[in-house]
Amino acid sequence: MKVTVNGVEKKLRSGATLKTAIAGEPYVKGSLIAIHLSEERVVKETRDFEIETDAGTMVLRLNETPEAEMWRSIAMGMEGVTARWVTHDIASFGSFPTDLPTDRGEYRYRTYDCFLALGGFDNHTTYMMIARDNHTGSYGAGQAVIGRITVGRHILDHIREGDGIRSVRPMMSETSRENVDVTSDLTYKLEDGYRIETYMGLTLDHRSPISAEHALILASRGYMNITESTGSFAACSDDLDVDIPVEDIGVREVGAVTVRNDGIGKGRLYVYRERRQLSEVHNTAGTVSQGRAIMRYAPKDSMVTVVAEPARALAVGMTMAEGEAFLRGRGIYPCRTGDVADDAIIVEQTPERTLEAIANGEVEIFGIPREKVFKIKVNDKDAVSAHYFRKVTGLSHKPIGTLKVQFTFEGLPMVTFYGDEVRGKNLYPQDPFKRVKRGDIGLTNQARPHHGLIGIRLEDSKEFGPTGEEGYGTNIVGKFDDDLDRLMKDLEEDDVVYITEEEI
Repeated sequence: MKVTVNGVEKKLRSGATLKTAIAGEPYVKGSLIAIHLSEERVVKETRDFEIETDAGTMVLRLNETPEAEMWRSIAMGMEGVTARWVTHDIASFGSFPTDLPTDRGEYRYRTYDCFLALGGFDNHTTYMMIARDNHTGSYGAGQAVIGRITVGRHILDHIREGDGIRSVRPMMSETSRENVDVTSDLTYKLEDGYRIETYMGLTLDHRSPISAEHALILASRGYMNITESTGSFAACSDDLDVDIPVEDIGVREVGAVTVRNDGIGKGRLYVYRERRQLSEVHNTAGTVSQGRAIMRYAPKDSMVTVVAEPARALAVGMTMAEGEAFLRGRGIYPCRTGDVADDAIIVEQTPERTLEAIANGEVEIFGIPREKVFKIKVNDKDAVSAHYFRKVTGLSHKPIGTLKVQFTFEGLPMVTFYGDEVRGKNLYPQDPFKRVKRGDIGLTNQARPHHGLIGIRLEDSKEFGPTGEEGYGTNIVGKFDDDLDRLMKDLEEDDVVYITEEEI
C-alpha cells in the first residue's frame, strides 16, 4: 500500500503501523501525529460583507431581518455610492432606490448599527446609515437595522462627506470536512492512501527576531507543549517570565504564530486555528508551514514535534572546533575570543539570537577551558525557585549559564552571587532546612530583605544557609556537583562563574 508521510509517498506492506511509516522522519516520541483519512472542502458565503471606502475598509455583519436580505440582493450596486452626510450621530451613504414602505416612527439605534433610511420619506432615495453614537431618530423606513459594523469601526472617525464606497464583497468561508485522527499511538494501523504529518513546521518571521527566538527556545527540546487549546488557537505558556518588545504586527491568519508582548500572559505563544484581526499586543513570530492538522486538533496537555526554519543557531556548550563548524554550516562567520583552542568550551555567543546572527553574518564566540565550566544540579521540587534560578543564570534558554560573584572572602563558609531583586519578591519560603551541606545552592526568599540573592554553602551548617540566612529565609534550589576547591581557587568579587546542568 501507499501512504504519504510529510509530503513524501512511501510504499509499505499491507497492515503496516504508524511506527513503520514514520521511521526516519522528524518526530519526538510521545508527540502528536496527524493522520488524514479523507477530506472534503466546502466554500460558502457568510453574512459578513467587506465594504471598502475611500477612508478604509470595514466589515458589516448582516442580521436575519427582511431588510438585511433585501440589502444583500442589492449590495453589489453600492459600489460608487458616496457619503452624503456625516454628523455626530450617523454616516449616511446613498442614495439608491428600494421598495421599502414608509414608517415615520422614532427608533433607538446603538453605535455601529447599520440601518436603512428614506430621504424625504421617499424610497426612491434610500440611504444606508451607520450609527456613530447611541441615539434616537426618525429616518422614514422604520427601525430597518440590517446589521452591525464588526471590523474597522475606527474608519467611522475618518469618513468625510463625498468619500465613496469602492467595493462591496461578500466574505467567504472555507471549511474542511476532514476525517483526521490525531494520535501518539505508534501501533496505529494504516490503510492505503492515508496522509501523515509528524511535526509542525515553523517558518520564522525575520521582522520579529526576539519573538522568533522565544519560539525557538520553547521548542528547543525538539517539541512544544500545548498548555491551552480553544476553538481559535493552541498555545504554549511554558515561559511567561520574559521581556518581549513590540515587533512585527499583522492580521492573525490561520496558521499564524504569535507571541504576546504585553498584558496578562505576556510571553505566551499562540498558533491560530481561526482568522483574527491584528492586535498590538501580539507579535508575529512566524507561520505554520507544515502540520496544520496537528495544531488544529492538538488538545490541552499534549506535545507537538517542532521543526523550525531557520533552526536555532546557538553554539554555546560546544567546543570551539564544533561551534565554528556548526556556525559556518549555517552561513555565519565565527570570531573566536577568550580561550581560542579547539577544545575550549564556548560559554558566550554575541549575538545569541538566531535571526540577528544570520542577519549579521558573523558572531563572536567566547571560550574558556573545560575545567572552568562547573556542573550543578537543580532541584525541581520547588518549581518557583528552580524557575527563578534558571531564569537569572540563563540556564532557562541555553546550556551554560552564569553567576556573578557578589561576595567572597577567605575562610567564609559561603560564597554569594548577584540575583534579581525584583524577581526575588516571588520566592515564597520553603519549609526551613534542618541542615545544609557543603555544596548546597540556596536563595534568599521574600521573607528577608536581600531576596533573590544566590549562594553556595562551603561548610555544613544547622543554622545558616548558602546565603547566610537562617532557615526561614532560605530556599534550597540545588547542589554544586563539581570540585568546590577548584571553583574557589583565586575567586574574587565580580568574577563570572560558568555553570551547566548538562554533560559538557
